[in-house]
Amino acid sequence: MAIRVLIGKPGLDGHDRGAKIVARALRDGGIEVVYSGLHQTPEQIVEAALQEDVQAIGLSVLSGAHMTLFPKVVASLAERDAADIIVFGGGIVPRGDIEELKRQGVAEVFTPGARTTEIVDWVKAHVPPRD
Repeated sequence: MAIRVLIGKPGLDGHDRGAKIVARALRDGGIEVVYSGLHQTPEQIVEAALQEDVQAIGLSVLSGAHMTLFPKVVASLAERDAADIIVFGGGIVPRGDIEELKRQGVAEVFTPGARTTEIVDWVKAHVPPRD
């Protein structure tokens, strides 16, 4: 019974230190992690998620484009009949945008200062493992 998560960096944001820290924390927590790399389109992230058979996608955006990129990933999953893949995110996201992102299908948003243990615990509690 394993949880498999894809960590994605959509858009032109070239800063992936936080994404790599979260990926390592998830791995250390016993979760299988695939990192899609920098400068991915939402469609590329969804394609990778489908190919890798993940149960969740964690997105990292520091560029301010979260209100466009996060919902595009959610919509692309729905278009591919993969709306069961849970989307969560993190980065520089103003608190005022979090509720709207949740209304658009993003399960959780972690802001700067979130502890890696908090993220790992959330994934374990909200992402069902595959048989």
